[in-house]
Amino acid sequence: MHDPSIQRSSRPSTSIPGPGELAPWPAPTASGPVTGAVAVPGSKSQSNRALLLAALSGGDCVVVGAAASRDTALMVGALRALGVPVRGAGERIEVGAHDGWRGRSEVDVGLAGTVMRFVPPVAALADGPVRFDGDPRARERPMGPVLDALRALGARVQTHGGTDTLPFTLHGTGGLPGGEVVLDASGSSQFVSGLLLSGAAYEKGLVVHHDGEPVPSLPHIEMTVDMLRAADVVVDDAEPNSWRVSPGPISVRDWAVEPDLSNASVFLAAAAATAGQVTVLGWPTASTQPGVAILGVLAQFGCTVTPGPGGVTVTGPDRLTGVDVDLHDVGELTPTIAALAALAEGPSRLRGVAHLRGHETDRLAALATELTALGGDAVETPDGLEIRPRPLHGRPDRPWGAYADHRMATAGALIGLVVSGVAVDDIGCTDKTIPDFPARWAALLGGADSPSASGG
Repeated sequence: MHDPSIQRSSRPSTSIPGPGELAPWPAPTASGPVTGAVAVPGSKSQSNRALLLAALSGGDCVVVGAAASRDTALMVGALRALGVPVRGAGERIEVGAHDGWRGRSEVDVGLAGTVMRFVPPVAALADGPVRFDGDPRARERPMGPVLDALRALGARVQTHGGTDTLPFTLHGTGGLPGGEVVLDASGSSQFVSGLLLSGAAYEKGLVVHHDGEPVPSLPHIEMTVDMLRAADVVVDDAEPNSWRVSPGPISVRDWAVEPDLSNASVFLAAAAATAGQVTVLGWPTASTQPGVAILGVLAQFGCTVTPGPGGVTVTGPDRLTGVDVDLHDVGELTPTIAALAALAEGPSRLRGVAHLRGHETDRLAALATELTALGGDAVETPDGLEIRPRPLHGRPDRPWGAYADHRMATAGALIGLVVSGVAVDDIGCTDKTIPDFPARWAALLGGADSPSASGG
């Protein structure tokens, strides 16, 4: 088993608010079934794709519904560093017209995978060097497939530590030939999405072929393709593991961002854990977000899922049953599902998520370590976790480790609903995607039944 504890003190190297430095946060324990309605912030994945496409269009665009999260702020900061006028924050961000990408600048990626993987392909179009760096953990996350692909497409990349990780400098020359490239995207779908988003701006367009184990989180690539097509970019994805982007303009248009369904999952899981009933307002009738898959998994745990015109409602069972699920395409849901599995009455097996070892932290090792510390039985497998029911208990001598990972922090909050005495060592890291998470969580536990009361 990996021991990720050395990462627990990771801190951001940015002035943008990041993981907090406060005392451990006592996770509130539910006194009964959790009931209420929640309005969650916009999708980080859609927000950062929309911001980048708006900037690539070169015109005046508005992104509505974006979350006031750290990841969104980092993308805004990256675009500004590259010379794009961006105004506003939170639910309305205006991206102004510009006549090119500015080099001789620095981009802070923080711990945002969408910034560290999506912005370098744009920076190749800048008129000079662009230096990238981020949080300590970001320097450990893989970047090789993106940087090698950019080299193959004609970019010059200078690394500063001898490996293809942060920090590095991309020497823009005002354009990129583009063409065809082969890469291994088995570590992250972001390697593909990052290239596709800028492909239409390259002289020859772009053809990306994946060669390796199956790409994880394919719905995120489908989201990228759908948003490119909405901007009138021609994309051919008919051939498996290949994507062809034709060169041409990206249309100037405004964007509306859906609620973040992956972030919504922990609120729905609160109903599952406590035999309660929670509604997420504004849940779309159809979505390319991977987070939509949480509904099927909650049903396997024994929950009742009821879609409605105002959102979706989950009613928790008296007892959670164990699950056996392949989460390869929806790995971001793993911490929430693992927390519920630890509260279930039967064993669970979570499969297909070996790639989570390269996320904000090694999530498999972190989950196994933290659940075991509470008395649980959680064991890593080559591609996931096996979790068997055992009584859990809070540790006054040891808080739940968040590892500067927003989804680890919310998993600890979920466990704390049922297990008294759980404290999360860094609840502030939830600002990465869920602004004011503690207040939203506390309002829901108060039985709130309106969007304003539930922190929406």
